[in-house]
Amino acid sequence: MSWPIIIIVILVGLALIALEIVALPGFISGLCGGVLVIVGVWQTYANHGSLAGNITLIASILIGLLMLVVLMKSGTWKRFSLKEESDSRVNQINPSTIQPGVRGKSISRLAPAGKALFGNEIVEVHSSGTFIDENKEIEVTEIEGYRITVKEC
Repeated sequence: MSWPIIIIVILVGLALIALEIVALPGFISGLCGGVLVIVGVWQTYANHGSLAGNITLIASILIGLLMLVVLMKSGTWKRFSLKEESDSRVNQINPSTIQPGVRGKSISRLAPAGKALFGNEIVEVHSSGTFIDENKEIEVTEIEGYRITVKEC
């Protein structure tokens, strides 16, 4: 294998490893990148001798570490990280206000899940299979743990 091909194989491998770290989770691109780097270094040893192989191995490791440092310091992670906090919580069902047979109003479209208002409590509910539009009167049919099932009246 000639030097330009070896260099391209190693650079593509390093690029795939960088993509794995930054954007493509799932181990596949990192694995392919690692294999390409190993093949490039191996071909250098096989075709150009030990000295060239050692230099290529050390250069690949240094370039990989430099790439990792640059990716970490450049703020690339910040562009992909979640910046919002989730304030959702499990339904806290008050048995005195929400029980089978109680009627309320859907405040979002239930497709099949959404939010509903029972008295002054807003809870997440699930329709019994059909979609229910916003501002429709609904009735609780079943409470199973924290899951409230409703139907349209």
